[in-house]
Amino acid sequence: MSSDTTPQVATPREETDEERVERYFTLPDAKKHKDNTNSVKRLKYLLSLTDLFRHFINKRMEGDPKFRKLVNELDKASKAQKRAKGRGGRGRRKTEKEEDEELLNDNTQMATVYTESPPFINGTLREYQVQGLNWLISLHENSISGILADEMGLGKTLQTISFLGYLRYKCGINGPHIVIVPKSTLDNWRREFEKWTPEVKTVVLRGDKTERAEIIANEVLTADFDVVISSFEIVIREKSALKKVAWEYIIVDEAHRIKNEDSMLSQIIRLFHSSNRLLITGTPLQNNLHELWALLNFLLPDIFSEAETFDQWFEEKEAEGEDGENDEDSVVKQLHKVLRPFLLRRVKNDVEKSLLPKKELNLYIGMSDMQVQWYQKLLEKDIDAVNGQLGKREGKTRLLNIVMQLRKCCNHPYLFEGAEPGPPYTTDEHLVFNCGKMVMLDKLLKRLKGQGSRVLIFSQMSRMLDILEDYCSFRDYEYSRIDGSTAHEDRIAAIDEYNAEGSDKFVFLLTTRAGGLGINLTSADIVILYDSDWNPQADLQAMDRAHRIGQTKQVYVFRFVTENAVEEKVLERAAQKLRLDQLVIQQGRTQQKSAANNSESKGDLLSMIRHGTEDIFKSSKGTLKTEDDIEAILLHGEKRTKQLNDKFAELGIDDLQKFSTDSAMVWNGEDFQHRVGANGIGAPDPNGKGWINPPKRERREQHYGVNSYYKDIFLLQQQQPRTMRPPKQVPLAEHQFFPAGLKALQDQELAFYRKQINYKVPYADIDVDALEEGETKEGKRAALNKEIANAEPLTEEQEELKRDYESEGFTNWTKRDMNNLVHLIGRHGRENMEAVARAFRGKGEEEVLRYAKVFMERHTEVEGYEKYLAVIEQGEEKLKRQRQQQDLIKTKLKDCKVPMNELPIVYPANNSKRVYSEEEDRFIMMMVNKYGLEHPKLFEKIRKEIKKSPHFRFDWFFLSRSTSELSRRCTTLMLTLSREVEGPRTIKRKSMGKGKLDDDKRRRESGTMTPDTEERGTPMSVD
Repeated sequence: MSSDTTPQVATPREETDEERVERYFTLPDAKKHKDNTNSVKRLKYLLSLTDLFRHFINKRMEGDPKFRKLVNELDKASKAQKRAKGRGGRGRRKTEKEEDEELLNDNTQMATVYTESPPFINGTLREYQVQGLNWLISLHENSISGILADEMGLGKTLQTISFLGYLRYKCGINGPHIVIVPKSTLDNWRREFEKWTPEVKTVVLRGDKTERAEIIANEVLTADFDVVISSFEIVIREKSALKKVAWEYIIVDEAHRIKNEDSMLSQIIRLFHSSNRLLITGTPLQNNLHELWALLNFLLPDIFSEAETFDQWFEEKEAEGEDGENDEDSVVKQLHKVLRPFLLRRVKNDVEKSLLPKKELNLYIGMSDMQVQWYQKLLEKDIDAVNGQLGKREGKTRLLNIVMQLRKCCNHPYLFEGAEPGPPYTTDEHLVFNCGKMVMLDKLLKRLKGQGSRVLIFSQMSRMLDILEDYCSFRDYEYSRIDGSTAHEDRIAAIDEYNAEGSDKFVFLLTTRAGGLGINLTSADIVILYDSDWNPQADLQAMDRAHRIGQTKQVYVFRFVTENAVEEKVLERAAQKLRLDQLVIQQGRTQQKSAANNSESKGDLLSMIRHGTEDIFKSSKGTLKTEDDIEAILLHGEKRTKQLNDKFAELGIDDLQKFSTDSAMVWNGEDFQHRVGANGIGAPDPNGKGWINPPKRERREQHYGVNSYYKDIFLLQQQQPRTMRPPKQVPLAEHQFFPAGLKALQDQELAFYRKQINYKVPYADIDVDALEEGETKEGKRAALNKEIANAEPLTEEQEELKRDYESEGFTNWTKRDMNNLVHLIGRHGRENMEAVARAFRGKGEEEVLRYAKVFMERHTEVEGYEKYLAVIEQGEEKLKRQRQQQDLIKTKLKDCKVPMNELPIVYPANNSKRVYSEEEDRFIMMMVNKYGLEHPKLFEKIRKEIKKSPHFRFDWFFLSRSTSELSRRCTTLMLTLSREVEGPRTIKRKSMGKGKLDDDKRRRESGTMTPDTEERGTPMSVD
């Protein structure tokens, strides 16, 4: 073991720019050689650990001859080594030379182990973080990819940055690395790099299309970076550029995003080449074994290649066991051995002694009168689905929708349209007493405010945050808010403001998913989960915004649960999943194929919906006990929380697989499924299934007094008459070119309608920018109202004229159709409209010609017509230039009897790096002359001609050129030819910024490229 204490700074920056670019963009053959070297090293290490990996390796060998050959060579070498050791043990002694070589080899292969914080980190690591760094180093030394799965808040980001620092300063590997993270954590990663390893050059790839193009062109493709930090979404969009880089490490934060191997993100990242990969996640296994396989497959595709092999392995182990207990223990031990080399999982209670364990408490809360009434309505609305009387296809969707609606009712009835009293809508006490959770929150916040705590409130629903925002304003609580729609800059500002020293912000409102990642809110010590997420890991992420390193106070987590409602069952389901994760990862256990997955079954959903329905239908009165003291509620919650935890703590892996929440028909030990209640609840149907009947209709008191009767009659007579409908008018889109007189007729018609309904133009509707010089808003408003007052209806002649005008417009032409026409005119020229009409798809030639004629006459009426005109002119200029170039080629070829030997090409003086031979260039020009620059498939034709030509039968370089590469070469040759005839013409390529992009744009539009941009320029467009 060695302990590094002095930073031998390797020399990653001493290489030239050319060498750096060559290293960052390694040729495919070199990549393949490096992959083989790493694969050998990896297999040798894994087989030395345990023969368990032999099962997966053998399966891969069956279908991959190259892999089989590789493994056989390793096995032979291993056997030879064992035989050599055996012979040595029978009496042969080592020579001095042999021992020296062995000692030297052991010394060079000695693992790097740090016993304290490494000197290249600008700070101090905790002891367990140093251990995490050592684990990452050991993975690298054995060419193994891994999963850093420490619990949230233990500094996985810092451990990763420290490891990249080790690669830089100890191994001389300064890049290229890519860190793929959620969008919300981009700035956090950049700041952490600047804080801990400021010499590392990071590039954050984000922004709009233009900004990203500049970053890629000026920094990524020029290898002017050590680490690229980008979001999942940007990686998908910029995959073509990122695929070109030979990454040293691909690091994926929140790696459970790639647990589905069929997702676009997962498939695209698998296309990137890398020496090693590192996954960072606080939730390595959320639901089932297949997700674990997906992560292992991403890390080691040569070992864990097939999901079926992974599942089959566990099934075989299960079949080998004789009794259930031994079988379970065997599978647990086997999986633990498989996971050990790849996964590091530690929890706060084990490693961070200075951080007090968080205290979680479920608060069971009753419902208000309004909540009970809405809960009943929701069940009655879809009573057939609740009773299981539904089809196979739509059944589960309907049940999921019912569960969602019931959960909304548990959160607050005002989430439903029409529930809030009004108009007028007021922010008043009714916001609190109409919801059981709000009553509890009101009591709890008052107490927490008094003791000086600061609170985070999480909810899944952003509209619930709207209600909580109104509540905070009503109670004068200072608050901040983040949800999925919050802009990135506002998000950072809100967090910084809340964490600022002496901040007066008491409450921070967050949505569970948007506020659960990349946020440090250790200034708060109370977390309130207003509702529970289906996935318990999302709730854990929310809690760990406050319960993380840096927290000096005791953190309390209060989870609101509506008693005797669907939320109780959702919480039980989440607790089951959480217990499963604990068994699989933290104890090395696994979930088998039959275990419950993320998708709830119909039976589970029905059980959730029916839970507590008996009490709901018994009475329309609320179950909320407003007189209860806050202490009594907390004690009751503590008791219920302990019962729930004890219930799942005793369950093993097999118990969880067979576990199903108690049927909602079991109440106080009595099975209502086989008993008819007084109100019909639990009445069995002919099939013996539990049946829920709606409650009896309530009797309402009827008044027969004369006054009440005539009061209703008079109210009916006072109903307002229906307002007149506005005239139906055709929208006048500028690109549809209606006659100019139609607008005046429509304005007259609309003015007369406004006169009939006594409409007056509001003062606020007057546009200041539309006022003429010297005109005031009041004067403009008076003129418009006068126009309405003097309006006359359209005469019969005007109505007829209006209909004629409407028929003359091109109503079936969209803006896209117009853009398509503009590009076709630019392609074929204004003098060849017949070709334009033939090329236009989806419309008749006569209609296209008629529209094109009107467009050319009235194009100035279209907003921004200059850009459309520019497209046409640039296209015609390009067409003209192509024809000139075609004539030049014909002239040159005309003077040659044998063009392949005689065609002269005058190359520019700076063409020393030319890769095409003169014979190849001559052939390209001959084919251009044969097919013409305007041929739609010119470069495909040239490619086929190259393959057919006997001259290039053994010219691998020329035979392997793609159409885009041939297009670029043709562009260069055309430019060379033009310079030869017209004289030298300089097109200077700018190296940075917008000027460079504008230069590229001009070259794309002109169809020409300079020779020095031949290999990286834009292909010649031939339409």
